[in-house]
Amino acid sequence: MYEIWLVLNILWEIALGVWPLLAAAALAWVVLMILAARRPGACWRSAWGAAIIVGALVAVAAFLLVPGGTRSSLANLSYWVDWANLAAIALGFGAAAGAFVLPLRVLTGSRRTG
Repeated sequence: MYEIWLVLNILWEIALGVWPLLAAAALAWVVLMILAARRPGACWRSAWGAAIIVGALVAVAAFLLVPGGTRSSLANLSYWVDWANLAAIALGFGAAAGAFVLPLRVLTGSRRTG
């Protein structure tokens, strides 16, 4: 349990260091969602498929690339907490990518007819 608490504290400290970037990304996402919601005849249902596929691809890529980005490797992950952290980071990247693809797909997709 201590390891999980330590990871959460580390993530909080990292977030404090990049909060302007996180705030800008959140604002951009909110603007995209508002624009997509205001689009007449927007087809949200078809956008979900693209968002899930892109999110899954980004999560897999992050799972494989994040260790190298931190000057580590998958071979260095020896403890279950290491694997859980990597999986959580990868899922976070995937969720963020999917969250941005959803309104973008609504905005660029075809409109419903009838």
